[in-house]
Amino acid sequence: MKPQNDRVIVFSRYPEPGVTKTRMIPALGPERAAQLQQALTKRTLDVVNRFGADHPCDLEVRFAGGESARMSLMFGAGLSYRSQSEGDLDQRLVDAFATAFKEGVTRVVVVGADCPGIDSAILDEAINALSHADVVLGPAIDGGYYLIGLSTNQPQLFQQIDWGGVNVFRQTIEKAKQSRCKVHCLRTLSDVDYPEDLVVCRRYPETFEKLLPRTREGVLSVIVPTLNEERRIEQTLCRAVGLPNVEVIVADGGSEDSTIDIARQMGAAVVSANPGRGRQMNAGAAISSGDVLLFLHADTQLPDSFHQHVRATLQHGAIAGAFSLRIDGDRFGLRGIEKGVNIRSNFLGRPYGDQGLFVSASRFFKCGGFPNWPLMEDVELCRRLRKQGTISLAEAAVTTSARRWMHLGILKTTFINQLCIASFYLGVSPTKLDRWYRSRRSVS
Repeated sequence: MKPQNDRVIVFSRYPEPGVTKTRMIPALGPERAAQLQQALTKRTLDVVNRFGADHPCDLEVRFAGGESARMSLMFGAGLSYRSQSEGDLDQRLVDAFATAFKEGVTRVVVVGADCPGIDSAILDEAINALSHADVVLGPAIDGGYYLIGLSTNQPQLFQQIDWGGVNVFRQTIEKAKQSRCKVHCLRTLSDVDYPEDLVVCRRYPETFEKLLPRTREGVLSVIVPTLNEERRIEQTLCRAVGLPNVEVIVADGGSEDSTIDIARQMGAAVVSANPGRGRQMNAGAAISSGDVLLFLHADTQLPDSFHQHVRATLQHGAIAGAFSLRIDGDRFGLRGIEKGVNIRSNFLGRPYGDQGLFVSASRFFKCGGFPNWPLMEDVELCRRLRKQGTISLAEAAVTTSARRWMHLGILKTTFINQLCIASFYLGVSPTKLDRWYRSRRSVS
């Protein structure tokens, strides 16, 4: 049969426990990680099939592991299945494109099976863009890309790329410019590779309801990011564990002390994630079942009846909220910080993470959760939420440790914090800010 002018190729893998989605195993286990691979692939193929129904083109699945018959049995017989070639990802991509052009196709789009946000409109834009562009790229939030399309064979685009790193998209753009290729970029989407990325899947319950918890009305999920917090975690968790309609999830970033053991002994659920508060809190939210999520720092203590204060704040029209701040030191300067933080939070709707941010689960997942940043993740989430409504303070206060202010001194710590926030609003990247922030905090 003569090929169509266009071809859409899906890169995927046969879902085999212990082999596929191995980076998800700490959060899901091998069986559910393989089921995640299956669900992501099926969702992508459903999109591709819908696109193919309206746009005559070849539809092909390039898979690793398994056999064509097993792939066809699992995902349907209406597609062409081919094993990926041997070698690294660059070699497999080069082969897929070279084969398509050799077979007479003139526009080729390759998509990964790990991006649940992809839809027919994106595929349509990609194919149409190849009428005037040499290369189409769909950038992923993690620095890679979820889609690449070519109008002519360009094997040099896949050479000397740091696959799996954060610069894949940028390096590919540079390669394209060196080759004088005209590039068209699609909108940025999220891949699902790590436990923190599962928060993206919560936006599509119809696809992932068998893998991730269903939301339970009336349940409050308290999510605590931790990293070597054995000295404080028990005091923090004791206010929440064991309460009716409250679940506690510790999202650990690689503790080397007894943090995880203590959390489990107290009855908290534990999920492992890449370090960084944004990543850890997303990983915790992804496995939560509450209809309201409360994000609590490991050195912050909740007030009595906190769950009632959370519900009351949201029922009075706020789309999100936080608690007033109390710091557990007796220095006069700490009282000034408390007053400034609470005034800012009340009048500007800008609470920070150490105030116990809370929001409905549906709104949190819809807005994409926290950015996977090492710093400023709470500022960015609140900025997004404020565009949708009011962020209010509950009629109670959390008590947070004074250790941050005592380490370098109240004035110096406050100056560093405010400089970070101002720099962020001026466009300095959170990664650069984190490096600078850590270098300042490490000075004794």
